[in-house]
Amino acid sequence: MRRARFETVIFDFDYTLADSSSGVIECVNYALSGIGLTAASHDDIRRTIGLSLPHTLEALAGREHAPLAAEFQRLFIERADDVMADATVLYDFVPKLTDTLLRHGIALGIVSSKFRRRIQEILMREGIGGRFGVIVGGEDVAEFKPHPWGLLHAVASLNTRADRCLYVGDSVTDAETAKRAEIAFAAALSGVTPRAAFADYAPYLLLDSAADLPAALGISAGV
Repeated sequence: MRRARFETVIFDFDYTLADSSSGVIECVNYALSGIGLTAASHDDIRRTIGLSLPHTLEALAGREHAPLAAEFQRLFIERADDVMADATVLYDFVPKLTDTLLRHGIALGIVSSKFRRRIQEILMREGIGGRFGVIVGGEDVAEFKPHPWGLLHAVASLNTRADRCLYVGDSVTDAETAKRAEIAFAAALSGVTPRAAFADYAPYLLLDSAADLPAALGISAGV
């Protein structure tokens, strides 16, 4: 069996390990209404998942509304505190995926724009809260992805090196983050980003979903 060259795998969260789109749609339109703007379409909102909230507002309403970003963010978080965890569905392959990687000595982390406390709540609900050595969320960074700080912070926290890590994500933002951090990238086509969008990034792996990662790395799911 071919050994993986990575000792650490770091994941994005939304559309990589879980689907929170219904909660995001509700929270975005709640916040848009609260700042006096019309609701956005579900498809348009889905395409913003993974962006920071200020960038989400600009993508949906235009740059001219950027001064409303702080209030938009406050309202989004207000609603998310009530609905986001319950509205997020962890992909059913995640427990087996993480168990397989851990049994082969691969350390795990998460770097996401989603709040760390929400990710932790969802993982604890699913009984896998202790499987990730580090979780870097939106409240932990001064600069959001594609700035590489969060990813590099996760690497340092796991006491490893960038050249021994693989970052798995579903978006061009994730790909750009990995590029800036000089970390190998695996593109998961489980989100709304088409395969062709990753062409300029030449990802180390191109996966239908993160469920395919062990096989792509030559790792057996068996004992």
